[in-house]
Amino acid sequence: MDLVFRFAAESDVPALVELVESAYRGDASRAGWTTEADFLDGQRTDADEVAGLLDDDDSRVLVAAVADRPGDLVACCHLENRGDYAYFGMFAVRPGLQGGGVGKAVINEAERVARTDFGVREMHMTVISVREELIAWYARRGYTRTGKTSPFPYGDERFGLPKRDDLEFELLIKPLT
Repeated sequence: MDLVFRFAAESDVPALVELVESAYRGDASRAGWTTEADFLDGQRTDADEVAGLLDDDDSRVLVAAVADRPGDLVACCHLENRGDYAYFGMFAVRPGLQGGGVGKAVINEAERVARTDFGVREMHMTVISVREELIAWYARRGYTRTGKTSPFPYGDERFGLPKRDDLEFELLIKPLT
């Protein structure tokens, strides 16, 4: 599948929200393997959050589309320049396309952008620690578990409605050499 990459524009906000929600929440997300529906209900993101990322001078939202359908977003991620490193988040691939190499292509492009546009030598991300299969996927791409954790924001519905009480984020890091 030939993908084209670009940075998101304000007009992409509704499509980005739909894409991220479809990859992580509700029954539609179960078509892929990145679903969080077993341990989180509620929203994953909203239009205000995505628009805020687009307005931030230190952030880029990278989107991917199939080359012959450039208006149909199939994947995205958020990159934030934090000086010494880039933070990688809001990574989503359309559920029906997961497992076919789209995610690998997106993360490779995100790492290239972090190196060339931000000039950083490290990528950081946080992953919900119970997501062992997702952490293993990142490990196969060179990301290392640090053992450093941060609490899940229980009580803040902007991050979802937890179905369990043991959620936390673990920091993963990859050198971009």
